[in-house]
Amino acid sequence: MAEIRPFKALRFNTANAGAIGELVCPPYDIISEEQRLAYLQRNPHNIIRLELPKGENPYEEAGAALNRWLEEGILQQDEQEGIYIYEEEFTVNGLHTKFKGCIVRVKLEEFSKGVVLPHEETLSKAKEDRFNLMKATDCNFSQIYSLYMDPEHEITRQLEALSKGTPENELTDHDGVTHRLWIVTDPQAIAPICTAFADKKLYIADGHHRYETALNYRNYCRENNKGSGGEDYVMMMLVDMEHPGLVVLPTHRLVRDLPAFDREKLLEGCKTYFEVSEEQDISTAETKLKALYEEGKKAFAFYSGGSGYALLTLRDTDILAQLLPDKSAASQGLDVTVLHTLILEKIFGIDAENMAKQINLTYVKQFEDAVAAVQNGQAQCAFILNPTKVTEIRDVAAAGEKMPQKSTYFYPKLITGLVMNRF
Repeated sequence: MAEIRPFKALRFNTANAGAIGELVCPPYDIISEEQRLAYLQRNPHNIIRLELPKGENPYEEAGAALNRWLEEGILQQDEQEGIYIYEEEFTVNGLHTKFKGCIVRVKLEEFSKGVVLPHEETLSKAKEDRFNLMKATDCNFSQIYSLYMDPEHEITRQLEALSKGTPENELTDHDGVTHRLWIVTDPQAIAPICTAFADKKLYIADGHHRYETALNYRNYCRENNKGSGGEDYVMMMLVDMEHPGLVVLPTHRLVRDLPAFDREKLLEGCKTYFEVSEEQDISTAETKLKALYEEGKKAFAFYSGGSGYALLTLRDTDILAQLLPDKSAASQGLDVTVLHTLILEKIFGIDAENMAKQINLTYVKQFEDAVAAVQNGQAQCAFILNPTKVTEIRDVAAAGEKMPQKSTYFYPKLITGLVMNRF
C-alpha cells in the first residue's frame, strides 16, 4: 500500500537565519496580508516569503529567493536521510493535549488506486497557484497532513521511543501551540517504521490541494523529461487516526444576501424533518449541541439575531437514504450532508454550485465569529454545527466519496518551515 521513505530535508540554518520561532508561520491559506507583512517585518527570512510570495512575478521571485538563501546558508539540506518526528502540544476548549507523528516522503498515487484517499472537494484556483509555485521552486515548503489506521498503535509506540530526548527544534507560536521536532537518521530505527506502512492506506486530513498539485507536478515532469525521481514523492505528516490528541473542530455556515430571507418560513419548513426547539440564550448553543452529539444525534443551532436561537434536531436519519440513494451510508450520515440537503438546498435553494462559489454561503471557524457576523449584519443567519468525527472522515474516504468543502477543521494546523522537501 503506502510507500514511505526517509529524506534529506531542507531546514533553516538558525545561525544565519535567526531564531526558529521567527522563521516559521501557519499554513499560507489562513494568513492575511497584514499577518504576512508582520512575519516578514519580524524576520525577512520567514518561510512566508517562499510559501506565499507577492509582487509582479511572485513565483519567480520565490524561486530566486530560495536559490539565494541556499547560496547564503540561510537554508541547508541535511546530509543524512531521516524521518522527522513532529509533535504539537496545545489547549483547546479547556482541553490540554498533544499529538505526535512523523514527517516522511510518500510515493504519489492516483486516488483511484485506493492508497491515498481524499475526503473533501477542492478548488481549481488554489491548485493552479500551488502548481505555479512548485514549478518555480521544485520544492514542498509545507507538509500534507494524513492519517492512517494502526489498531495496535505500534508505529506511535516506535515514534515515542525515538523521541525521548531533547528535540532539535522547539517553539511556541502566537496561539500558544508548542511545536517540537526530532530527527531520526539511524537506518535500523527507520526501516521498521517504513515497513509498517506497507499495508496501510493514508487518509488526507488537510492538504488536498497540495496533494493534487503534487500529482500534476509529477505528470508535468514526466511529460517534459524533467526531474530525477524526487517528484514521484511528496512530503507528508502521518498521524495515527486513533491518536487521543487529535482534535477536529466544526466549520459553521453563514447565509447572506438571500433576496427573500424569512426566519419563520425556514423554521416551518424545518419541522418536516426536525424537532424545532426555541431556546432563549445563544450562549448555550455549543453546550446543547455537544450533548446531542454525544447521543449520536444530528443537530444544528439556527441563529438569526437577538438573544435566542432555534435548536434543530433531525428526527429520522433514514430520510437521507431516500433522498441520496447513490451516496454511501457514511456520506448520508454526515452533519454537513444533512444541513446542506435538507435545509440549504431544499428550503433556501442554495445548490452545490452556489456553495462552491460561496455566493450565498460563507464559512467561519469560531462560534463567536458566527454570532457576531449575524449581529453586525454581515450575514442573515448562521448555522452552528458539531464537528465531524474522525471515523466519519475515514468511512467517507474508504467509500471513494468526498465531503463538501469545509467539512473538517483539524486543530491545530501544522506549522510551515520546520522541514522542507526539495524534489
